[in-house]
Amino acid sequence: MKRNLLVIAVCGMAVSLLGGCGRKAYENPIATNSQQPDKILFDKAINDLERRRYELTRLTLNTLINTYPDSEYIAKAKLAIADSWYREGTRHALAQAEAEYKDFMTFFPTMEESAESQMKICKIHYDQMHSADRDQTHVVKAEQECRQMLMQYPDSRHADATQQMLREVQEVLADGEFRVGAFYSFKGSYRAGANRLQAVTDHYTLFSRSDEALWTLADTYLKMGDEYEEQRADALSRLVRDYPLSEFLDRAKQELVAMNRPVPEADPARFELMKYNIDHRTKRSIYGKMFGFFGTGPNVRNAAKAGDPVMTALMPTTPMGVGETRVEADATAGVTVETISGESKLDTEPDARRGVQQNESEDEQESDQQEQ
Repeated sequence: MKRNLLVIAVCGMAVSLLGGCGRKAYENPIATNSQQPDKILFDKAINDLERRRYELTRLTLNTLINTYPDSEYIAKAKLAIADSWYREGTRHALAQAEAEYKDFMTFFPTMEESAESQMKICKIHYDQMHSADRDQTHVVKAEQECRQMLMQYPDSRHADATQQMLREVQEVLADGEFRVGAFYSFKGSYRAGANRLQAVTDHYTLFSRSDEALWTLADTYLKMGDEYEEQRADALSRLVRDYPLSEFLDRAKQELVAMNRPVPEADPARFELMKYNIDHRTKRSIYGKMFGFFGTGPNVRNAAKAGDPVMTALMPTTPMGVGETRVEADATAGVTVETISGESKLDTEPDARRGVQQNESEDEQESDQQEQ
């Protein structure tokens, strides 16, 4: 068995290496057959791009842009420069690609390729995401860019792919929030834990572990005391109604019965959605089973494949009982205002400024005498 796995691994690596040596066709070519010098330069640059000669590609395209500023291929040339950085794939190159794509969208906002550029910006950050327990900078940025693409280009042919990326990005964000909330609850910081769990269950309804988050939330409210019985019952009711295929379903029903609360019926639409997403979860490949533990990327195999992702960012909330409004004492209490009549010290006392001026003049005289 081990020998077979080793053979499969070696074959997979060989195929990857051979595939990397091939020529990858450019996705935005110009089909026009022309012998104009600007078109010749563009074709030469694309040929270099397909053969992974990225620096030469950018040099040729910049020559085209500077030599023929009125060329009809200027837009395509600027897009190809961005694509060359994107294909290069290093961290520095991806940052340059993002800047070039944004420049392209600024100068050519009505072109169809602008939607593709925004989608690629989203994918730049998507491909750099870390797991839910690590730095979330690229995850947050990917969510912002994917939302921007869907709001700005809702009818684009890239909208479906971007929507799926957004679902997977939000799966990672929700998983991170859930882990923090569960950790707080486990350590006894029930208010902080309930705050995180309530936020993730309210905001990310497509999260694959939302049912577990609701169950943990209900348990957290139980530990917080009887005053949170309503919140606990609400969490259990949502679990029964919105996640009818959950492994916590029977226990949630039993808890509601024990609390003398009505057990809600399952929502048919939520039932179909949950069933579809469970049936279409991504299976782990043989390559992933063998080498998956070497990667630092997030696990999005259980992310939803259907349903509308959230189009707003998760905003921080304040835990219950924290920052309650209190009646403060009046800051002006005991302060009175009165009008001064008659003579005051300004009229009867000597002017203090005269003494200061007299002392300064005496000091000057003493210093002059010492110098003499």
